[in-house]
Amino acid sequence: MDWNNIQNFSSNIVFGILLFSMTVYWISLFFLEGTNSFSRVGRLSSVIANILLFFILCSRWIVAGYFPLSNLYESLLFLTWTLLTIYLYIESKTKSKLMGAILIPVALLINGFANLTLSADMQKSSPLVPALQSNWLMMHVSMMMLSYATLIMGSLLCILFLIISKNQEINLKAIDESYLPFYNVMVDYYEAQFFSPSNEVSELGKLKLLHSLDNWSYRIIGLGFPFLTIGIIAGGVWANEAWGSYWSWDPKETWALITWIIFATYLHSRITKGWEGKKTAILGSIGFFVIWICYLGVNFLGKGLHSYGWLS
Repeated sequence: MDWNNIQNFSSNIVFGILLFSMTVYWISLFFLEGTNSFSRVGRLSSVIANILLFFILCSRWIVAGYFPLSNLYESLLFLTWTLLTIYLYIESKTKSKLMGAILIPVALLINGFANLTLSADMQKSSPLVPALQSNWLMMHVSMMMLSYATLIMGSLLCILFLIISKNQEINLKAIDESYLPFYNVMVDYYEAQFFSPSNEVSELGKLKLLHSLDNWSYRIIGLGFPFLTIGIIAGGVWANEAWGSYWSWDPKETWALITWIIFATYLHSRITKGWEGKKTAILGSIGFFVIWICYLGVNFLGKGLHSYGWLS
């Protein structure tokens, strides 16, 4: 039994399921507004894809004998699984099919990049290089990947906020908390109407949607930032163990610090300055692109201490 072939086949099935799920969500959002029964099919498909990814990661862990985060392929699968898990949780809380419509395409692109772009050799499990044979592998890399997943999701909601608000200042305090239960009932119908609001009621639905996006982006980024902090600290300890220095200004380390500063600024502006809406959404949107530079851009350069085990 060739586990590599089974895992790769399962990963290809995940790609097909996510493609189907994305199509269902988009049809439900753009053409079947006001109904949730069709979007449930997309959500069920995402659950199946998530279970398959969990099986792939666990089987690689058992067969290879180490936590499956040693190369780019494994990290992409782990990132996809984490994104799907968080999205399913958020959707269960918000009851909004908009979450799946914008987050599943990201998971699909990540999974597609892993399966269709990386060579077969890069997808195989292989013995760990000496520098990776450390107990810090699970701690450091898992925390970084969890932070990437949560911060990507939170910053993506910031981008969506700017798109829906058309980059205009929105007074989110206009929503009285006592009316939020009423607005929650309206969201499923009016979240599809934000493209061209035509009356006062749809404007209220749009305002509620923006309030929800702003709130959830703040909560998700607030969750991801401690993961990023722990990951950077664990990486420093690991670096000292492997190379005799806690910090070497390696390109990966430098961009991790830039990412940390961006989201620290986001949280600081919200907590101490009371910013919300457009200002913080811009900061979060910048963070979205910085994360991808830190995660993939640096590795494509093939330079620095973090180039091994990722791209040849």
